[in-house]
Amino acid sequence: MASLQSSFTVLATTPTTNARRSHRFNISCSSIDRRNMLLGLGGLYGASSLVSGQRARAEPIQPPDISKCDTTGTITDGEQTESLDVNCCPPYTDVKSNYVLPSFHKLRVRPSANRRNLSHHYIAKYQLALKKMRDLDVTDPDDPRGFTQQANIHCAYCNGQYDQQDYPGTDLQVHNSWLFFPFHRWYLFFFERILGSLVDDPTFAIPYWNWDNPRGMYMPDMFTIPGTPAYDANRDQAHLPNAVVDLTLRSTSIYPQQPIRNNLTLMYNEMIGHPASATDFMGKPYRAGDALPDGPGTSEGGSHTAVHGWVGDPRNKFGEDMGNFYSAGRDPLFYSHHANVDRMWALWKDIPARYSKDITEDDFLSSAFMFYDENKRLVRVTVADCLDHRKMGYEYEPSETPWMNQRPQKRAVPANIRKLAKTAQAPYEALFPLTLNSTVKVIVAKPSKGKADDVLVIEGIVTDNTKLIKFDVFVNDEYEMPEEVDRAEYAGAFTQLPHRVKAKESTRSLRLNLKELYENINIADDDRVVVTIVPTINGGAVTIGGIKIIPRVD
Repeated sequence: MASLQSSFTVLATTPTTNARRSHRFNISCSSIDRRNMLLGLGGLYGASSLVSGQRARAEPIQPPDISKCDTTGTITDGEQTESLDVNCCPPYTDVKSNYVLPSFHKLRVRPSANRRNLSHHYIAKYQLALKKMRDLDVTDPDDPRGFTQQANIHCAYCNGQYDQQDYPGTDLQVHNSWLFFPFHRWYLFFFERILGSLVDDPTFAIPYWNWDNPRGMYMPDMFTIPGTPAYDANRDQAHLPNAVVDLTLRSTSIYPQQPIRNNLTLMYNEMIGHPASATDFMGKPYRAGDALPDGPGTSEGGSHTAVHGWVGDPRNKFGEDMGNFYSAGRDPLFYSHHANVDRMWALWKDIPARYSKDITEDDFLSSAFMFYDENKRLVRVTVADCLDHRKMGYEYEPSETPWMNQRPQKRAVPANIRKLAKTAQAPYEALFPLTLNSTVKVIVAKPSKGKADDVLVIEGIVTDNTKLIKFDVFVNDEYEMPEEVDRAEYAGAFTQLPHRVKAKESTRSLRLNLKELYENINIADDDRVVVTIVPTINGGAVTIGGIKIIPRVD
């Protein structure tokens, strides 16, 4: 049987004061100097030699100071700031430990939530574990193992409640960068161990929702029964059982099988076709002192965000629960969704590629987070310790992956660029910046003729952070069927979940690798292409600054 005990190095030992966090008490945060506090903790937070606000050298992201968590729950909507009536901050303690992975004799096996023969015993145990976790919300609201406290982890790390260590006023964000996969892997790891401890089963594993397989492209039954612990009323009622997951978020299709074909092609693209480097899939670098990250990987910006938006309830102003960062963890389905996202990371690492799947930079490996474990101890974990899920003591029940063979069919005849260019808006200089109220076609120059290793860059994308946003991108598309993304001309998409940051608007960019797309569309010896941008959701909340194609540089 796996050992339930972990090894710890205690770095500070003063009594826990959980009352400090609760919104039912007056909160008074100390104004202790950050640098002295870091040194006093013996390096737990990896104190920096940088001057606050000045970037002299790169360094890994360090855990936040939870005593300075922003307890206000507000979101800017239009010109007004609206209260969300939520305090995402965790219980406070200054007893912190470095976490060491526990020993085990048998891997926990995460099953598919959509498996037809999933045992009633397993489902009953999962519901019981969730019930016990929810019961803690009532019996001890400050218990970090409670369901609401677990949900608040995502809110605090993802919705602007924390500043970066040594950079006051700079949000700490675990989305849109190479921290996305490691943070959520650790998050699920502790969530799973807490559930197991509550039902006294160290082998218990959470189910994964395999929406990448046609048999799993439905909301799992165990999450759809009102009155059960796994149920959440704040979901899109049109997407309850029998509705096929739509990773395009279009919800309309001419043919019944089109959503499934779309989903499989999108999965192929984000897992195989589009990434040309480890950071293309994992997300771009994000280091201490950086402003909000602007580089989600293909999986995070693709299926991950789409499923969040598909489940979120449009009856709620900000898409709660799954449709917003601050509330996503309130839906038990969130954890099974992210288990499949984590599974995608594990699968991707084993798919042969012409590039290395490893990121060896210390700024990645030494980045760290804080979580409460199943014994209510606040622990520090690093990215380096979560790169191999099997070393963390779990694996995934096998499930078919038909998307691996879903590369778009190659066009036999390339597009007639001269004819297609006549349909584009011109001149380019007068077009940008533009608000994406309707579909736009743009002629974009290529760095070189014909097939090449190019990157399409859509820059200066200014978005309203409070809204769900999506637009699709096609290259040399003569057919104008945006609901069909299983075609060679489909280049990718920009998708944003509503979230809170200090500013109402964010400015980002979208980078789409074109090498395989050029092959798929059988591009001719042309020095230009026509790029089509199709608004799918809230295009009026998007402004685009410009479009260009540049050579890819590793």
